[in-house]
Amino acid sequence: MSTLQADIQAVASLKETGGSSWDAINPESAARMRAQNKFKTGLDIAKYTADIMRADMAAFDKDKTKYTQSLGCWHGFIGQQKMISIKKHFNGKTDRRYLYLSGWMVAALRSSFGPLPDQSMHEKTVVADLVRELYTFLRQADARELGGLFRALDAAREAGDTAEEAKIQDQIDNHVTHVVPIVADIDAGFGNAEATYLMAKQMIEAGACCLQIENQVADEKQCGHQDGKVTVPHADFHNKLRALRYAFLELGVDNGVIVARTDSEGAGLTKEIAVVKEPGDQGDVYNSFLDVEEIDVADMAEGDVCFNRDGKLVRPKRLPSGLYQFRQGTGHERCVFDCIEAINAGADLLWIETAVPTVHEIKGMMDDVRKVHPDAKLVYNNSPSFNWTLNFRQQAYDAMVEAGQDVSAYDRTALMSADYDDTALAATADERIKTFQADTAREANVFHHLITLPTYHTAALSTDNLAKEYFGEQGMLGYVAGVQRKEIRQGIACVKHQNMSGSDMGDDHKEYYAGELALKAGGAKNTSNQFS
Repeated sequence: MSTLQADIQAVASLKETGGSSWDAINPESAARMRAQNKFKTGLDIAKYTADIMRADMAAFDKDKTKYTQSLGCWHGFIGQQKMISIKKHFNGKTDRRYLYLSGWMVAALRSSFGPLPDQSMHEKTVVADLVRELYTFLRQADARELGGLFRALDAAREAGDTAEEAKIQDQIDNHVTHVVPIVADIDAGFGNAEATYLMAKQMIEAGACCLQIENQVADEKQCGHQDGKVTVPHADFHNKLRALRYAFLELGVDNGVIVARTDSEGAGLTKEIAVVKEPGDQGDVYNSFLDVEEIDVADMAEGDVCFNRDGKLVRPKRLPSGLYQFRQGTGHERCVFDCIEAINAGADLLWIETAVPTVHEIKGMMDDVRKVHPDAKLVYNNSPSFNWTLNFRQQAYDAMVEAGQDVSAYDRTALMSADYDDTALAATADERIKTFQADTAREANVFHHLITLPTYHTAALSTDNLAKEYFGEQGMLGYVAGVQRKEIRQGIACVKHQNMSGSDMGDDHKEYYAGELALKAGGAKNTSNQFS
């Protein structure tokens, strides 16, 4: 028996025992509304999606072609349209395709202060609000799709087409939800470990099954692709990893996923000298990367901070800001150490920010991590901060030089030029970009590939194109040819914007409540009928 049929029977039983007050209730209508509201709370969603993500991680361990992907979405509607498109283009499936919630886009687009840089200055609660909003829109996409199937089922019944009725009933019984895991950015925790715990609870209660946290100083956090990053000793970071786990466990999301992001590869500064309890411990290793100079006691100036290293008195180099700097060239080693210790502290996945997207660099760091943790898996930011075209054309150029090929037709510093678009070098570079995710999944154990800010850029690009045409010589044709005609021909769901906003579902409900007395919006004079 399908869930829908079971619910119909359950409501019918209530009706039998409820007396005359239930006479106006149609059990099938109530069952349909239950089906359209499969997930009652954010915790229902977090538990459901955590199980999906854990199953995907296990599948990836067996087959490196089964990596997962996501796109960053800054509004519920954007996330909804993304998942509708995925179902449309991939046979109604959402397998291994997630959503990403970017702290950068929250700061730039969601703060009541207005656009802000990615420095954790936005209101803390706006992150959980966006998780909740994304899932509200995904649940609405489920309700809308099922509503269409219910109307089609009624039409088949009225026509006496039993074969079509059975086909549609099967689609209802095996409906694939638009609800998928969200990898949600909690920045550096928005304060101390207790603040991190409180924020994590809000995000999990909103539906987040996977939280990504970074090892920067919370109150001086920078975007991973900017300068001025300041990392914290491992003890501080690991307290926050444990805070996340406790939040998951308290709320009953035992399969919750933690992504530990290290910015050490590009961060050359620290605010603290780590506490050392015994030689060779975490704090001792952390301090070993500091840029220091050996001194005598007599050389100590007023206010100097010094410590013992291998029986020698050393003074770490301190900037006017009070920050300490690491030795040049230690980024790779520090990053590997961070990753190993993060897994030891309970992280499930790793995130390494790199300066450029190169397979060998990511592989090199992950090879060292996997010497200690063979199953260590990576989340990788396919960031729009990288100039992918230039980077990969330069990689192709360098490969040609190494192979002894003639590169006299190319200027390495100007390879972004459209003049090179039709060259063999550009074709090689594009092929490398195309296979980058599969290559790094195979070579560097990258389980999840995401693009942090894609829909920020697509919104800007499409708006620019529309403004250029509509306010220029094309006038209304700029909208019709550039937007609506394409929507119709590509089958974009929101061409029927009234339907997308819930108008048809509202009509269904009116009919449930009022029967033939219902005043519905979807009649013959509804102009959306032009798109049928």
